[in-house]
Amino acid sequence: MTRRGSPRIEGYAALAAVGLVAALALRRPELAILAAPFALVLAVGTRVARDPDVSVELAVEEERTVEGLDVPAVATVRAAGAVDRLEVALVLPSGVDAVDEDGGVRALGLPAGGEREISFTLRCSRWGVFELAEIEVRARDPFRLVVWSSRVPARQQLRAYPTQLSLLRIVPPVETQVYTGSEVARAKGEGIEYADLRAFVPGDRVRSINWRASARRQRLVVNERHPERNTDVVLFVDSFLDVRGAGRSLLEEAIRAAAALATRYLERRDRVGLVSLGGVLRWLRPGMGVAQRYRLVETMLETGVEPTYTWVDVNLIPARILPPNALVLSLTPLLDPRFVAALADLRARRFDVAVVEVDPVPLIEPGTSGVEPLAFRLWILEREVLRVRLERLGIGVARWSGGELERAVEEVRAFRRYARTARA
Repeated sequence: MTRRGSPRIEGYAALAAVGLVAALALRRPELAILAAPFALVLAVGTRVARDPDVSVELAVEEERTVEGLDVPAVATVRAAGAVDRLEVALVLPSGVDAVDEDGGVRALGLPAGGEREISFTLRCSRWGVFELAEIEVRARDPFRLVVWSSRVPARQQLRAYPTQLSLLRIVPPVETQVYTGSEVARAKGEGIEYADLRAFVPGDRVRSINWRASARRQRLVVNERHPERNTDVVLFVDSFLDVRGAGRSLLEEAIRAAAALATRYLERRDRVGLVSLGGVLRWLRPGMGVAQRYRLVETMLETGVEPTYTWVDVNLIPARILPPNALVLSLTPLLDPRFVAALADLRARRFDVAVVEVDPVPLIEPGTSGVEPLAFRLWILEREVLRVRLERLGIGVARWSGGELERAVEEVRAFRRYARTARA
């Protein structure tokens, strides 16, 4: 892209101006004589100087990356006129850094009609969608009298995916679907896992006969097995608000955990969907495969906190996004009552609901003056009451503070294993 630079006179102009002003203020003509050479050089230099007409184009090698990885970028610089010193600097958004030694600033010289490629190395410190908006260009003439500066639109977009968290086990669903997958169903049918023995009936396969048990019982018996089925999983992300502090963001951590869970479920041939409930409602219909994984991540990258004062509930979500018998796995700090009400509503509709609470307590300062410590303790007690209320509805709640996600998943699994069946 090309943009005409705006000239700016430096150095000699300041000296000439100071001399002339001093001569007028002090009424000393000799000061004007001293400033005359600088004014002469300035007049000749500005007469000779010409705009080099610099154009710059930025190309990023990969538009998609993972946070923390290096991304090569190349800036192609062209100049119609000769440039003695050309400075090129990348204007990067927050979250994107230039990891070169010079910090994304380069200086070079170009002949008339010359072209040169400048290599940069970019790195995203967090996930998100970043607009590489501008490139700042400064050109100087050989006498260092005139500077042409401009900002050229880069118009490049960089998408940084969240890093994968270590996750070996996941939350098992209560009900499975009819398609083949990796989850052992409770029902009996064709499968691998042994379930029970029953008497042989016409139509049973010969390979299902348990010959040892038949010899002991003096009649034919067959093995019953649990089939392997897939399940529908809907990741329910709370985007009503975000809590930041100590270099952490609860929404960013929730998205990172959701990406890890989605990848793990998709590897098991489950169908995974997404609902981001907040000021802006976003959803993605459950699907399978690698393409669905990229759809999920792309939708997560667009998730952000949008202020709203209206009551948002489950009724706004299309019915096809929440299939029957789906496992609704929520990631939330449990701070907004609208999201808590949505969880209770889903449980009342007989959905299988589990919650991974992205704990905001470590980011909240309790305070030391007045009633602040007492208010903080009351807030902690209110959160405990909220967890108990959700657990009485049959919703397993596990606290996660941004460390190992495996521990929170095991906590939910333990609750679902030993808790009694609750009626919402």
